[in-house]
Amino acid sequence: MEAVATEQMEVIEETDRILTRNNHDASALIAILQDVQRGLGYIPRASLERIAEELSVPLSHVYTVVTFYKAFKLQPTGKHIIKICLGTACHIKDAPQLMIAMENELGVKPEQVTEDGMFSFEPVRCVGCCGLAPVIMIDEDFHGKVKPADVKKILAQYR
Repeated sequence: MEAVATEQMEVIEETDRILTRNNHDASALIAILQDVQRGLGYIPRASLERIAEELSVPLSHVYTVVTFYKAFKLQPTGKHIIKICLGTACHIKDAPQLMIAMENELGVKPEQVTEDGMFSFEPVRCVGCCGLAPVIMIDEDFHGKVKPADVKKILAQYR
């Protein structure tokens, strides 16, 4: 229980530092949320509550902004974030099979984190590499013309 309280205090302290850097300015809400996510890897509930309190805006407004933008995460992510493109070109070239292969290889569903904390993956609509379809993006690295059989070998590069 003490570890949870300590972790929560660290989250609040980091959130306070970010709020101070942004002059507690409600018009900087998105920048504040981006900074919190960059610093903590996601936006914990304690941060949402602190931001709402310090900016004098309803918690529901902060939550609405976070859930509107797909880039914001309310749950921790893996060390390596995998994005599987399901845009039209990738979908036609069997990207749904890559989703299945990734689930099988990692043992988690989309938006979940592997037990060791190394990976999480999510479907995305387009990564802008239609000529390389189907595409998997791991962190900032693109892998094109991926076949389900390639998934294990690609993941091995990040373990």
